[in-house]
This record gives sequence, structure tokens and C-alpha cells, in this order.
Amino acid sequence: MHEQMPLGVTITRIVEETPSIRTFVFDREIAARPGQFVMVWVPGVDEVPMALSSPSSITVQKVGDATAVLFAMGEGDRIGIRGPYGNGFAVSGRTLAIGGGVGASPLLPLVTAGHVDTFLLGARTASELLFADRIREDATLMVATDDGTAGHHGFVTELISRVDLADFAHICVCGPEIMMKAVLAVLDREGCAERGQFSLHRYMKCGVGLCGSCCTDPHGLRVCRDGPVFTGDVLLGSEFGHHTRDASGSRHRV
Repeated sequence: MHEQMPLGVTITRIVEETPSIRTFVFDREIAARPGQFVMVWVPGVDEVPMALSSPSSITVQKVGDATAVLFAMGEGDRIGIRGPYGNGFAVSGRTLAIGGGVGASPLLPLVTAGHVDTFLLGARTASELLFADRIREDATLMVATDDGTAGHHGFVTELISRVDLADFAHICVCGPEIMMKAVLAVLDREGCAERGQFSLHRYMKCGVGLCGSCCTDPHGLRVCRDGPVFTGDVLLGSEFGHHTRDASGSRHRV
């Protein structure tokens, strides 16, 4: 598709993955690399960036106006898809994936393609663990929940001590930025930040690198065009894990 024009797609199936997360399957496949994203147009509301969880689906957490309207839609309703954009993950050799909450979504295509050996999956509680059964089909799964209702009682970052990072050529990470910051700190301490690949989620307007709304300090890197996946060594010393930005460009502490 033309990258500037949204493609109208019809929702064919809606899967309630967790109490707060749904997968919306549509009637067209988008040729994308794992980790790339699309701009999703919710008619009459907004256009927002979302990860593809498969070539024909997005997996969404209800967090704002656009997602609230999306959650009110049903089979047969139409949305617009523009993209895919960004660089995605680049892996070869053994790969460790670390996902928190809906951050498991852009990591799932890596799993289904057979690129993930071990997956560390975290959530607030057992009912919010995303894609656990599907991940188990193709990778070794280790689980952590904040409240201890499944797997390790604690944060997913605490599971890193149970694997040998030297066994993995790549560590692919997506989740809340505060979680990813903690993972980066571990990788930096172990001297392997450059092997980390972090998928960032930032406010975007255009998605193609023109508006500058997703630029990050101090290098001015654009999450939409230079990312959304960055290696850990690039993120060290940046605003990653410290600040996000709103629609006006104002900075807010994570």
C-alpha cells in the first residue's frame, strides 16, 4: 500500500485476550517485519500507532479515546491501516525475548516465526498474562506476576537472573518504559547493552519522520523512522526511561 494513505479494512474477529486487552483481526494481511508498527485510523476520533501481532491483527489495550472507541466496535466495522513503518527487530542466532503487559504483542511475530528460544513474560496478575499459551508452543516460557498469582512473585526483570545472558545473541524487549529501563540497566551492568533491542512506544502524529513529535533527546532520533526498535547502547544516556512527551511536545517524567 502507499505509505501515506490508509487502507480501509474490515474487522472480522475480536478476541478478548485478557480483561483489558483485545486482538482485532481484519480482512487484509500487511507485509511487515516483526516489530514494525502501523498507524491505525479510528474514524472520527484519531490515528494512533499500534504494533502488529500478526500480518492481519493488532492487539490493543484500552488506554485512551481511540482505543475506547475501538473497544466499542464489532465484527463488520471498518478502520484504517497505514504502514507498516519502522525498522523492526533484527535477529539471528539464539534470542531472548522479554515482554511486559501488552508489550508482548510486537514480540509475538518473532515467536511464531521461530526466532525466540526463551521468553520472559510479565504482567500485573495471572489474568493479564498475554499470549502465554501461544508462546509456550514455540519457546521456553518463564512467567512473573506482580501479585504472585502465576509464576514468579515479582517483576519480570527479576527473571533475568535465571538465564545466562551469554547464551543469547539478541535480547528483544517491549513493555512499559519503566520496565524496559530496568532491563537496560541489567544489560548495561552485564556489559551487553548493545545486544538488547528495545521497542519504544511514543506519541506520534505522522508516523513517517516529518513532524518530529516522537524525537528523543539528546540525539533527535525519531521513534517512527529511526526506530521503533533501538539497541540498548543507543538508548544509554538518552531520555529513555526518564521522560515521555505529550501532543504538545512537553516532557513528562516516566
